[in-house]
Parts: sequence; structure tokens; C-alpha cells
Amino acid sequence: MRRAIVPLLVVGYAVVFVALLPAQGGGQAAREHTMTGCLQKGSEAGTYVVENTGQGPKTIGIVESDANLAPHVGHKIDITGTAVPTADAEKASPKPPKADHYMKLSSIKMVSTACP
Repeated sequence: MRRAIVPLLVVGYAVVFVALLPAQGGGQAAREHTMTGCLQKGSEAGTYVVENTGQGPKTIGIVESDANLAPHVGHKIDITGTAVPTADAEKASPKPPKADHYMKLSSIKMVSTACP
């Protein structure tokens, strides 16, 4: 009986350890999230930053977007996408403006033509 319990405990601990890895950032898949803010041009051509008007980081550097952001400069927008690690954002070309958070956008939605 004792010999059967030890292997079961080892397997049980292994399953729990693997299940907790994503929660600790090890191999965590990027999840989409939405944030709201005012879109501004960055200092380099073709770069943008969102001044967050909601909870969370105050500035969001846009690393990549399939949508044309230029027509929305000065607008309040909802941006949806995945987080980009700071080290990866700093290697991007063009380099996004320095920000508290970086995102690769999958969609944008205009909330208002004016920012608060």
C-alpha cells in the first residue's frame, strides 16, 4: 500500500506544478484585453501611444496594429490586443514611444472624436 501512495503523490505534485506554470508567467499564452484611451502620435513617424483614461497603466505603446491609426489621432478609442513584453517592444521597428504597457492590437473602436 505504501509503495502505491508514493508514486501517486509524485504524479499529483507534478500535475499541480504544471497547472500553476501559466499563473506564474512560465509559458503563459498572451490573452487579449481591451483598454480605453486617447490616441496620440509618437515621436517617431508611424508610432502611436494611448493615454489611458481607465484603470491600469497610464500610457500604452502601440507595437503593432493592422488597423490604420492615423485617422484616430486625438480620438478616444477602445483598443483590443495582446500585451507585449517591454524587452520585445524595445526591439521593435519602428520603436514605440516609451510607455508603461505595450500592446499588439487586433482591433480598435472609436468611442469619441474628442478626448476628455
